[in-house]
Amino acid sequence: MNRITLSCLPEGCTATVTELCSSGNMRRRLMDMGLIEGTRVICLHKSPSGDPIAYLIRGAVIALRNEDTGKIFVSTE
Repeated sequence: MNRITLSCLPEGCTATVTELCSSGNMRRRLMDMGLIEGTRVICLHKSPSGDPIAYLIRGAVIALRNEDTGKIFVSTE
């Protein structure tokens, strides 16, 4: 398994959250969205500029900025 940040996950790939390195309000917001250890995430679509990126998280499509996803570590299969 490879450990990368969520922002580096290629479009169309699936990964599992292993660590959340955000703090404060952003950490709480990410956890409220379901981004906790063990959550499966699919990278659906990257915008032409590469920021934001749409992810499928627990049945919901959520767009996140690279600034936030650079602090989320995932493992690919």
